[in-house]
Amino acid sequence: MSGHVVTVVEGDITTQQVDAIVNAANRGMRGGGGVDGAIHRAGGPAVLEDCIRRFPNGLATGAAGWTTAGDMPASWVVHVVGPNYAAGERDRSLLTSCYREAVRIGRELGARTMAFPLVSAGVYGWPKDDAVAAALEVLTVAEGFDELRIVAFGSEMAGRIRAQLG
Repeated sequence: MSGHVVTVVEGDITTQQVDAIVNAANRGMRGGGGVDGAIHRAGGPAVLEDCIRRFPNGLATGAAGWTTAGDMPASWVVHVVGPNYAAGERDRSLLTSCYREAVRIGRELGARTMAFPLVSAGVYGWPKDDAVAAALEVLTVAEGFDELRIVAFGSEMAGRIRAQLG
């Protein structure tokens, strides 16, 4: 065991009581649909203002950066830009980079607990079982955290993650 626990919960990432939540953002870093839109709505205008200030030119695919969490219980949002499988971005190393970079930033911020969505598994169309495998490949070996939580959208997805986690 690597000194922390990877857990799976079904629910809303914006309400998680953790130090940092991870946002599956788009390259523009100005809000969007899915998890990204929910985080911007729940966090309020402070999240968008921080994105504009800190990322005037957005972020590259596979990269990560942090902002305030605004009105959410978490202290920080770590924004990652996953590859858009549906649009032909199929380099898996970009997907695992999202998790590695989020973990690196979480560590730099001093976060002990983080909550992650399944990056690229929604509208970006990454095959769900491989999206789970990519997340677990990185999170199960990450050091220096008390808990790394994967927040699943729906019981079917939570079950898939738990099955792969063992």
